[in-house]
Amino acid sequence: MAFYQRKFIYKNLKRKITTIILCVAIFPLIFLGETIYYRFAKTYEEKIEDQIKYRTRSLSDAVEVFLRERTAILATIVDTRSFDDLKQQENLARMFKVISRRTDGLIDLGVIDSAGQHLAYSGPYNLKGLKYFQQAWFNEVMTKGKYISNVYMGYRQLPHFVIAVRGYSNGRGWILRATVDSDIFNQLVRTAQTGMSGDAYIINKNGIYQTAPRFSGKILGKSNIPLTLFGQGTTVAEKIKANGKAKHVAGTWLKNNEWLLVITQDVGDEKGGLLTTRNTEIIIIVFGCLAIIMTTFFAMRMIFNHLEEVDKGISELNDQLIQSDKMAALGKMATGIAHEINNPLAIIGEKAGWMRDLLDEEKFQESENFKEYEQSVDKIEEHVERARKITHNMLGFARRMEHRLDDVDINNVLNQTLELLQSHAQTSNIKISKDFQSELPIIASDQSQLQQVFLNLINNAIDAVEKDGLIEVKTRKKDSQIVVAIKDNGPGIDEEHLKKVFDPFFTTKETGKGTGLGLSVSYNIIKKLGGIIKAESKLSEGAVFSIKLPIKIPDKK
Repeated sequence: MAFYQRKFIYKNLKRKITTIILCVAIFPLIFLGETIYYRFAKTYEEKIEDQIKYRTRSLSDAVEVFLRERTAILATIVDTRSFDDLKQQENLARMFKVISRRTDGLIDLGVIDSAGQHLAYSGPYNLKGLKYFQQAWFNEVMTKGKYISNVYMGYRQLPHFVIAVRGYSNGRGWILRATVDSDIFNQLVRTAQTGMSGDAYIINKNGIYQTAPRFSGKILGKSNIPLTLFGQGTTVAEKIKANGKAKHVAGTWLKNNEWLLVITQDVGDEKGGLLTTRNTEIIIIVFGCLAIIMTTFFAMRMIFNHLEEVDKGISELNDQLIQSDKMAALGKMATGIAHEINNPLAIIGEKAGWMRDLLDEEKFQESENFKEYEQSVDKIEEHVERARKITHNMLGFARRMEHRLDDVDINNVLNQTLELLQSHAQTSNIKISKDFQSELPIIASDQSQLQQVFLNLINNAIDAVEKDGLIEVKTRKKDSQIVVAIKDNGPGIDEEHLKKVFDPFFTTKETGKGTGLGLSVSYNIIKKLGGIIKAESKLSEGAVFSIKLPIKIPDKK
């Protein structure tokens, strides 16, 4: 009866939780989503306008610089070269060749006297000897000193515009004129065209195209852009409708307000990101509502799951206690086995020594099988030593033990370690480079424990790099120490984590891929051997682990 009572209570509670969540969570979530979308849409609209304004200002600056640079080149020539010099055809051709090497954008160069007579010309057209006195731009140059014309047809019957600078010779004016390369100038203007609908072009104050638009119209054709939208010397952005489509239009005046640079972009193309954001927001809200509803329906189940997890935790704790007992028993067994094996090993080692003493006698040395005897004794002693190391490690498994001093060649230990890990590194396409100082002194240390440290550090470096990387292993003798540096070009270690890398059970690896004991064990081993280990790292630049070992000369044996 009590069970059914609790079930009825849980059912009523579930209904109440559902109602509360729908009222408190779902409705405000939808309202918040609408508010965020409205604010985002407004900000996005302002960003689009700012971007088209920025493109317009940037291109206008580039065009002004283009025109000023080429005007300055002509002015420099007029100021530094005489009229009599430049009117010589070969001198003008040489000058134009020099200009063409230094800059682009000019297709010819000509010298015109005060009467409008084209005295010298260098370029692809036959313009020498023509009269320009009646040309509108001629009078403008003679009056203003410097002049950039509108695009016109001229003698060559091709749309072009010129830059001209006035000079004086013997009290009379003359003109140095250059034609701007229309292809290069049009290409400069077209750099502001973006997307499938973006356009950029220049019109003069009469609405005549000075560069070719992307979609409709042509050079020297009439534009339908209302110039009244754009104030003098200002950059504005407006929305206008053309062919049923809304467009952003930005413009800025150039060349002393004689040219207008116009950039247009369809609003629909610019708002693709906004529509994507709207759809994403709708999906997030829908999934959020579903998640809330599912959470409501599974609330009671989560309670029971929590109870199951508590029970599971107790079971795991019991398993750990059992495992600890097993490990303790295994440790005792390992200690017993090690002691039992050490006794016969000692006898075998002693007998092998006695056999070697016999071999030193002269009658044994005269035997035909002396070499085989000697090799056999060597093998016996080698494997006795190997068995001793195994029992030494078994004892270390059971209890903490002091290190064993060997004659250690650091370079050799590193080479052996790298051989073990070479296959693992090659599988991940990781290159391991060695920079070992030759003739490092042999030191008294624990070779097996050092190898364990090197194995941990290099293996960690391989895991950090993951693939397609580089690990550098370097050894150096510095004062009374040997320094081993292991460097990788992995992602590096965060400064906050760097302080804790040698702490027990601390790891930056994913759950299940690291115990957090490798560096802690390595730290304790190096410290016990009288050395120092430290880590240095910068994010995205990799990490360096440095080991400093004291140079302790082995005792003579």
